[in-house]
Amino acid sequence: MIYTSALIRAQMTAMLAMTQHRRKKVPIILHNESEQAREWSQIFSEDTKKQSIPVVTAWQLNERMYGELQGLNKQETADRFGKEKVHEWRRSYDIPPPNGESLEMCAERAVAYFKDHIEPQLLSGKNVMIAAHGNSLRSIIMYLDKLTSQEVINLELSTGIPMLYISKGGNSLGEEALQDQPRLACMHILGD
Repeated sequence: MIYTSALIRAQMTAMLAMTQHRRKKVPIILHNESEQAREWSQIFSEDTKKQSIPVVTAWQLNERMYGELQGLNKQETADRFGKEKVHEWRRSYDIPPPNGESLEMCAERAVAYFKDHIEPQLLSGKNVMIAAHGNSLRSIIMYLDKLTSQEVINLELSTGIPMLYISKGGNSLGEEALQDQPRLACMHILGD
């Protein structure tokens, strides 16, 4: 199963990653916005179901909202608000820009969605891919790796380079713990 944000760039990242899928399954976006959208995205053919991977889009996995900084480049933002203030907004955990979200606010929605929708899939043994954005992924990684707010603000994620988490009995295992462990479910995290 694939989870992406509602933003097209994350969906495109997931689609590009799926071109490399060894079983050549076709990703099909499932729409939940309305009853009509759900009906239109329903798959009836059993053969099609076998050859497809469902893609669920969720606004909760969107990038954090930068409010009044949205659409401005770094230089324009620094000129308008001051370099130190912009640095504080970008690199703090709990200080939001004007009319925007802090990383803490982004984490509240992203981690809640992960716990409610994605974690149950992993616990049932299903493999999952998440294609989302830096801050929503940082939030999920903070939850999985039990990072502090100071550790998560220094976490750098590479664009388009997948991270792999293996779930065994509800616990995430790091790379060093993967030796000699049966694979129950895995989750790929992919930033756009």
